[in-house]
Amino acid sequence: MSGKRRCIVWFRQDLRLHDNEALHDALKHADELLFVYVFDTRWFHAETRFGFRKTGAHRAKFIIESVEDLRQSLRAMGAELIVRVGKPEEEIYRLADEAKTSWVFCNRERTQEEVDVQDALEEKLWTIGQELRFSRGKMLYYTADLPFPVNHTPDVFSQFRKEVERYIKIRKPLPVPSDLPSADLKTINVGNMPTLQSLGYEVPEKEERTVLDFVGGESAALERLFYYLWDTDLAKTYKETRNGLVGGDYSTKFSAWLAQGCISPKRIYSELKKYEDERGKNKSTYWIFFELLWRDFFRLMGKKYDNLIFLEGGTKQEKNPAWRNDYNLLQKWIDGKTGIPFIDANMLEIKYTGFMSNRGRQNVASFLVKDLKVNWQMGAEYFESILIDYDPTSNWGNWNYVAGVGSDPREDRYFNILKQARNYDPEGTYVKLWLPELADLPSDKVHRPYCLSFDEQGKYGVKLGGNYPKPIINPKKWERGR
Repeated sequence: MSGKRRCIVWFRQDLRLHDNEALHDALKHADELLFVYVFDTRWFHAETRFGFRKTGAHRAKFIIESVEDLRQSLRAMGAELIVRVGKPEEEIYRLADEAKTSWVFCNRERTQEEVDVQDALEEKLWTIGQELRFSRGKMLYYTADLPFPVNHTPDVFSQFRKEVERYIKIRKPLPVPSDLPSADLKTINVGNMPTLQSLGYEVPEKEERTVLDFVGGESAALERLFYYLWDTDLAKTYKETRNGLVGGDYSTKFSAWLAQGCISPKRIYSELKKYEDERGKNKSTYWIFFELLWRDFFRLMGKKYDNLIFLEGGTKQEKNPAWRNDYNLLQKWIDGKTGIPFIDANMLEIKYTGFMSNRGRQNVASFLVKDLKVNWQMGAEYFESILIDYDPTSNWGNWNYVAGVGSDPREDRYFNILKQARNYDPEGTYVKLWLPELADLPSDKVHRPYCLSFDEQGKYGVKLGGNYPKPIINPKKWERGR
């Protein structure tokens, strides 16, 4: 072996070459780089506490696509991505020992399961005199730039937003490196990409009603960014359309790529500022930035409160004695068989596509927790499993928020589902898309099939308790405007 310094760049939820701090740090310290991704079998094979597979098929497919895209991007620069399937702390340790590297560079994760992995790897590397070096890669803001220490982050989003907006300038994203000095891999097996089948999944059927054909990877992420801003000018109307339910253009849909780090929030912000300079700034362009701020806020809440975000009492440490682990009600909610069309349509969309609008997520979460009195953790774990855009702190932070155990000054945040349905799906277009058995109902009845008379059921082809379930709660309180 030559006297050149050699290191490993361990890709995690940062599957990109642009704005990748770990990659840039590695280039500053080493002469030769090995690029590695490990499909952690625990994320693909293990189950959550309530029995859900930790990673559902839609997200698994998206991750495989993202890693393959990264491999192709590295190859285009004369480098290679080493792929392993197993436990990162074991696979990377073996590779570091075999390749006689000096360091492993990675972007730090902050939630417990990810921290346990990086801690275990760090201990193993010490035994062979190697070091694990961390960078940051998830947030819009650098924690070092914040006007407060992490443990003093304001617990209310509006206060957090005012403080960071007023004082902190967002740094520019790091460029894609011009050169990647790759180590000689002649004696190292680069590894084959796993398939969904090899990871134990059935390939999900293509769903024509999906809002967007999500394809993983940095290339697709950047394509979506340019489509939403430059090709269509959709950024100009985001604030007005963001609560939509049908189609790919009502919102940015950046979340899946952000969750796997295929695109960085700083890159989105940088492109957004350029867009504002060239085509104009308005409330909608600001609102896209506003959503990125929420991601940072939930990330900081996760850092500040650690595992409290996963516990029943949340960051407030206040359990509701009315909550129960009711698997029967939970399953009806999951299967879209609650008898409440707006809830059922949203739950069928997420079941078959791995995606649901933000408006839908708030409604189904409120219904599960406030109307069915089911432990919110069960819903959060289902979302962890099924969502294509699952991000730990965003998912659990939002469930804390809806359940009233997190960072929200309103303790009784409750959604009148009927009012929500009428406001955001006034003609029943969304409900009829996912519940074709209700397709013949007029708009004034589509959200209230439980009010149909026997004759009306015959007229419209809806049989309550037959081809559409009777409601599992009494919805009359919504009629009264509760």
